Amino acid sequence: MAQSEPARGEGLTVAESAELSLERFYLKDLSFESPLAPEVFGERWQPNMQVDINTRTQNLGDDRFEVVLTVTAQAKNPQGKTALIVEIQQAGVFRVKGLDGPRLQRVLATFCPNLLFPYVRETLDSLVVKGSFPALMLAPVNFDVLYEQALRRNQANQAAKDPTQH
Repeated sequence: MAQSEPARGEGLTVAESAELSLERFYLKDLSFESPLAPEVFGERWQPNMQVDINTRTQNLGDDRFEVVLTVTAQAKNPQGKTALIVEIQQAGVFRVKGLDGPRLQRVLATFCPNLLFPYVRETLDSLVVKGSFPALMLAPVNFDVLYEQALRRNQANQAAKDPTQH
């Protein structure tokens, strides 16, 4: 049994009529430091790793947005001295039509960073290896979960500021 297609404009939700495209992706900033080199290479490599991930978005007008995914990886030796620090800002220009408000914010905070993340992983791993350290492959990141956690934190902060809310 064949289904008939809806008439033009019928049955479309905002999400179905939305358009998203990646116009360009690029490396915006890159920093590599190994303050303990060359002595660090004589030590057994047992780092305490810390990885921070942040995103920021800038509206460029004409339904275009720059999304910047920043990853900072820092390795400290057992004595607590910084052996390695890398910061990567991978960016993209995205055109997003047909979304606004919370849906737009969710796409910019989750979908766009998901597209940029593989480039950050490859750049980080390559850079660390070129610095003569063992490979460092970041685990996949679930930006949807991070976004939900940030929303809950913001709601909790707002509730704490306004004691009249229930």
